[in-house]
Amino acid sequence: MENLQRAFRAAAPAVDFCSLRFVEESSEYLSVRQDVPEPPQLSVDRGAMVTVIDKGGLGYAATSDLTPAGLADAAGRAKRYAELTRGRSVVDYSKIALPRPEGEYRSPVGRDPANVSRKDKYEILGRESAGCRIDPRIVDWDASIWTTKVRQLYLTADGGAVEQSFDMLVPNLSATAYADGETQTRTHAGRYNGFCRQGGMEILDAFGLDGAGRAVAEGALELLGAPNCPSGKMDVLLMPDQMMLQIHESIGHPLELDRILGDERNFAGTSFVTLDMFGSYRYGSALLNVTYDPTRPEQYASFGWDDDGTAAERQHVIRDGILERPLGGAISQARAGGIPGVANARACSWNRPPIDRMANLNVEAGDSTLDQLIASIELGVMMRTNVSWSIDDSRNKFQFGCEWGRVIRNGKLAEVVRNPNYRGVSATFWRSLSGVGDASTYQVMGTPYCGKGEPSQVVRVGHAAPACRFSGVDVFGGAA
Repeated sequence: MENLQRAFRAAAPAVDFCSLRFVEESSEYLSVRQDVPEPPQLSVDRGAMVTVIDKGGLGYAATSDLTPAGLADAAGRAKRYAELTRGRSVVDYSKIALPRPEGEYRSPVGRDPANVSRKDKYEILGRESAGCRIDPRIVDWDASIWTTKVRQLYLTADGGAVEQSFDMLVPNLSATAYADGETQTRTHAGRYNGFCRQGGMEILDAFGLDGAGRAVAEGALELLGAPNCPSGKMDVLLMPDQMMLQIHESIGHPLELDRILGDERNFAGTSFVTLDMFGSYRYGSALLNVTYDPTRPEQYASFGWDDDGTAAERQHVIRDGILERPLGGAISQARAGGIPGVANARACSWNRPPIDRMANLNVEAGDSTLDQLIASIELGVMMRTNVSWSIDDSRNKFQFGCEWGRVIRNGKLAEVVRNPNYRGVSATFWRSLSGVGDASTYQVMGTPYCGKGEPSQVVRVGHAAPACRFSGVDVFGGAA
């Protein structure tokens, strides 16, 4: 790191602003499928990006050649691109005061996965894989552990220096049952790697991996014999592993400021949110409180500084149902006329520029227990674990499906149902929020796979939420 700092400072041109962002990422993915250990998937990737702002222009250039000559070449190219964009951009970048940060951030790690042998990890996965094999109708099953370590250094030519180290672990476990033309899959604590956190092997205990193999197989068999979800207007009680998707698609993406400004229009779409809504628009009922919180230590997208060097702070984006601020970093805030945003300029790696990305976006807990939420519902469906999603290009009209449902009648849990789905409109759906679970229902989750940008960038995102009740929702099942 010291050599990199010296080489960058020697190569940095005399310009209004110059920074370097170094990223080194290593990962290990281990899986046991149908009791067969699959070959380990190992990767290491490292490189750096130099950013230059000069006389109003912006340029950047990436390189995997971290020698002094390689960094000097990248700095020269970034300066040339800044010259080419001068006077041709929608904003005068030299008027944006980017920070000169200093500090360090590290993930909290209890048991370092590097100190656990690959043999021992395979044995852990093998036990849960074997636990899935309880019935001939279980036709597929797998267990996996994915660990990632990221080292990141952010430097500015005028002396800023931030070093961040992220340790992440993502467990996954699923079982699929088949009979009479029907297939049902049940996963443990979230499909698509939804139980993802920063930390070490202690995450497996929080995940509840021990003994979960049999539980997911039993869950798949239960769904196989369950009736289809009923259809009609009714309440839905979304558990945290489905709230994660609801937050992501109908709050996170619509509030990204570059999307609101039109940057994603020709690729990932636009947003129903407009700049004049901030400070007055009723996004949800008075029960809705949403925070952007990159400071929660165990959450998947926690950090100390974003990729433009802005210090991370917990901020309300929605308070008591009123929209307060967008998810926009320093450059987007300037483009939007100085509207307050958050520290969320993020890049997926060293070879991509930072753009506005949600990080940890959480619904705050309320004061209702799960029993109280259930008791308040005359007719509804409790839903867990997202399995399908569809939303329009303004992030407004949506249709989501879940793995598992359970009917609620007269305030009591009734039969389990399969293929529960619901639809709504983001601009009005959150106003139907009629009950928010307390801390006992709250769970920290996330996704490793949030895609956006041209060229494409896939980043890590965290979402935490309690159980939430929504009234008068359009629910439908999978029956023909």
